[in-house]
Amino acid sequence: RSSCRDDPTCDFYFSLDADVVLTNRATLRILLQQNRKIVSPLLTRAGKLWSNFWGALSPDGFYARSEDYVDIVQRKRTGVWNVPYLASAYLVQGALLRGEMRKPDVFVRDNTDPDMVFCRRARDLVPPPPPPPRHHRRTFPSTHPPTKGVFMYLTNHHEFGRLISTENYNTTHLHNDLWQIFENQVDWQEKYIHPNWTNIFTDDSIMKQPCPDVFWFPIFSDVMCDHLVEEMEHYGQWSGGSNKDERISGGYENVPTIDIHMTQVNFEREWLKFLRDYIAPVTTKLFAGYYPKAYAVMNFIVRYRPDEQPSLRPHHDSSTFTINVALNHAGIDFQGGGSRFIRYNCSVTSPIKGWTLLHPGRLTHYHEGLPTTGGTRYIAISFIDP
Repeated sequence: RSSCRDDPTCDFYFSLDADVVLTNRATLRILLQQNRKIVSPLLTRAGKLWSNFWGALSPDGFYARSEDYVDIVQRKRTGVWNVPYLASAYLVQGALLRGEMRKPDVFVRDNTDPDMVFCRRARDLVPPPPPPPRHHRRTFPSTHPPTKGVFMYLTNHHEFGRLISTENYNTTHLHNDLWQIFENQVDWQEKYIHPNWTNIFTDDSIMKQPCPDVFWFPIFSDVMCDHLVEEMEHYGQWSGGSNKDERISGGYENVPTIDIHMTQVNFEREWLKFLRDYIAPVTTKLFAGYYPKAYAVMNFIVRYRPDEQPSLRPHHDSSTFTINVALNHAGIDFQGGGSRFIRYNCSVTSPIKGWTLLHPGRLTHYHEGLPTTGGTRYIAISFIDP
C-alpha cells in the first residue's frame, strides 16, 4: 500500500488475502475494465453464503444482511453493486491512495481488522474542496455539501474464485492440507483426488476389472500418494509385523503387516469421510442395490521391503469389501509386489500409483500379497463395512 501511495507511476493497488483462491485468470483485467476507484470480485466459501462483502450495515457499523444479499451471492442477480464493506480481494486506484486516502492510517485503527478500517475510511471520507477558478471572478458557495465517502463496488458478473476457511487450520502436521477435507473440501479434492475420478460415473472405459469382481480405478492424485507416505514416514512408528498388536481389539492380529494406522496420526475421521464421499458412490455403481455405510475400523498404510516384510500370506479380509491403493510406482520405486486372488488364479502385478483395487473381502476373494523383490512398496488399505 505504501509503495503505491509513494509511487506516482502506480496506477492501481491490488490487495489479495491468503484465504483467496482465484480461478479466473482474467480477474485483474475484468476489475481494471470497471474503471472504479475501489472494486472487488465476488468471492464465497464453496457451498455457503459466506462472502467477501456486506450488503448493508447495522446501526453500529457492523454486518447486516441486505434484502438482495443471497441473490447476489448465489448470482441469481448479477451486476456491479455499491456496497458498504468488502474484503479479501479488491482493486484500488493509485490516485485515490495519493489523494483523498493519502493518510498513512487508512488501514490502521486500534486492533480493528485492516479491511474494516479501510472501508470505514472510504465511507466516511469527505473529498477535498475543488481548486480555485483560474480567472478572478466572484464565486458563490454551493448550496449542496460535498458527497460523503468514496463508493466501493463489487462485481458478480463472472465466477472469480472462492474463499477458503482458515479458522480451524492445524499446523502440527507435515502436510497440513491433508486434514482439510471438512473445512475446504473443494480445494482438498482438487489437490488430492485423481482428476479422472469424476469420469468414472460417465465413462465406463476408465474402470478396469483385471480379475473377477476385482475393480481397478483411479482415486488419488500423485500429491495425495506422496503426502500420505511422507506423513507416515515422518511419524515413523511402524509396527513390528508380529501377531501381537495392542492397537486392535483383543490385541492379536492373524495376518500382521508392517503398518501405521490412521488413528495413530489422528487421520481416521478425515479418512472415513473420504470413504463416504469418494469410495461409497463408486461401490454403489459397481454393485447395484448395495448401499455401503462406508465405515471401517481398520484403515492403515502398509510398507513392504525385501529385508523387512516382502509379502503377505493368503488370507480373507474382515470386510464386506476392501480397497487397496497403490501409493508409489511399480518398476521405479519398487520391484515385484502385487496381489494374487487364489480362487481365480488371477494376479494384479503392475499396480498404478494412485489407483485402487476394490474387491469383496470375505468368502470369495481369498488373496495374498506377492513378494516385493526390491525397493519399498507402500499401499493404503481399508476393510470397509466389517
